[in-house]
Amino acid sequence: MKIIPAIDLRAGRVVRLRQGDFAQTREFEYDAVALAQRYVDAGADWLHVVDLDGARAGCPLQVELVARIAASARVQAGGGVRTRADVDCLLESGVARVVVGSLAIREPDTFAAWLDDIGPERLCLALDLRRAEDGRWRPAVDAWQDAIDVDFSVLLDRFAASGLRHVLSTDIAHDGMRNGPSLALYRELATRWPRCEWIASGGVRDRYDIVALQAAGVAACVAGSALLDGTLGLHEIAECSRAA
Repeated sequence: MKIIPAIDLRAGRVVRLRQGDFAQTREFEYDAVALAQRYVDAGADWLHVVDLDGARAGCPLQVELVARIAASARVQAGGGVRTRADVDCLLESGVARVVVGSLAIREPDTFAAWLDDIGPERLCLALDLRRAEDGRWRPAVDAWQDAIDVDFSVLLDRFAASGLRHVLSTDIAHDGMRNGPSLALYRELATRWPRCEWIASGGVRDRYDIVALQAAGVAACVAGSALLDGTLGLHEIAECSRAA
């Protein structure tokens, strides 16, 4: 059960949003590259970097900064990836794995083709979900500003047939709220698609949440606010890596 520190970037600054709301932004007085090195020194095997400006614009906008972070860390990065050129640009900048969300939901044939061509180790599906009033989970797209009424399970079955391995799943209602992860959701996902390496995101507060997520069957979790606020200690990164 690995901890993947998250670094969210907006106009070059390290920030956190609440439930993806750009009007609810917390800025932190950290240099992004220095923060990345701090996490690596603490034992992080991977970093999760999000270009929030790119996510909002629909194309990567902070590639240079992402490349500086990737120069000394193994990075999975996303935010606004819509074309094969966007994927290639990030890979060429040093990113080890590109996170694709909206494009995969809107154009599943395209994402399946990328899995076949680029390979499942270099791509990660971002499955960002909101629970609708009828109780159904609906994928969110375009920096979480819109939701699409599709059955995501059909998409996952399709992508799994194309070799999908890494899936980052966020319950948006928990993101940035520090109210605990959506354990029932992750338990259901890990049980139904056991061959995927599930990465939980949203709501992680402390080591107790890490233990609970491990019991739910996920392979790793993204931690942002918990590490920045200190409710999850840096030493936990190395301890979880050794335990894995």
